[in-house]
Amino acid sequence: MDSAKKPTLQSKQMSRIKEKFAELEEKNQKALIAYIMAGFPNEKTTLLAVKGLVKGGVDIIELGFPFSDPIADGPVIQNASVISLEGGTKLTNFFVLVKKIRAITDTPLVLMTYTNILYNKGYQKFIAEAKKAGIDGFILPDMLIEEASEYLKSAKKNTDTIFLISPNTSKTRIEKIANATTGFLYLVAVYGTTGVKTEIKNYTLKAIKEVKKQTKGKIPIGVGFGVSTPSDVKKYISVGADAVIIGSAFLKLIEKTPQNQIEKKIELFARSLKKETLNVIQK
Repeated sequence: MDSAKKPTLQSKQMSRIKEKFAELEEKNQKALIAYIMAGFPNEKTTLLAVKGLVKGGVDIIELGFPFSDPIADGPVIQNASVISLEGGTKLTNFFVLVKKIRAITDTPLVLMTYTNILYNKGYQKFIAEAKKAGIDGFILPDMLIEEASEYLKSAKKNTDTIFLISPNTSKTRIEKIANATTGFLYLVAVYGTTGVKTEIKNYTLKAIKEVKKQTKGKIPIGVGFGVSTPSDVKKYISVGADAVIIGSAFLKLIEKTPQNQIEKKIELFARSLKKETLNVIQK
């Protein structure tokens, strides 16, 4: 199904995520990253959604693992998390699901969840199991850089560690976070939780430009939170974002679409977003 599913010359030297960004750079494209909640509303729908994302041209897929207290997430993702947990999503069947996804696509997979999930199992054990299943990187919104040494040590050479910054993060702190980040640096577009749609803020556009200048191209910059339309994607890409991350909009589409139409609906929406990352002309 995935036309890009083939071995690459760089696979031993680079993670799938780094490899993807290198591939896109050669094509003068930027990355479309899609977030969905594993097990929402069930495993079959998750697999159908993944197929739609891949067909629609999504470059990296974030898989959410549900958590009882998702502090960074807005109502849409919180609801998806509750439904996933009530449906019986646990780490054992999550890793089985990841293996099923990996069997149909080589699209990079990022696990987004919360620190306690890894801590309770043990960072090293969890990361090893996730990597074996097919996870390429982690986003832990509540992981503080000051408390990340054990996590970073466990992830080293195995998976990418993707940290978050916001438009008001100081330059000194950005430097510290960027040095610990691999894969891409996640810039939160708006203050608050995910899925809160507001107009694009000038402070966000300014932050993208300033972070790009500070990091000097050493790490790709991905923008997420409150991003939901092709015009959002176009705007963020035009000022220098290397990737745009969309989550709640996909979950809303899944929620209102009959299961037999999920794959096609997701594909069409993803395609409309991906179109804005092609042949980029930046301001």
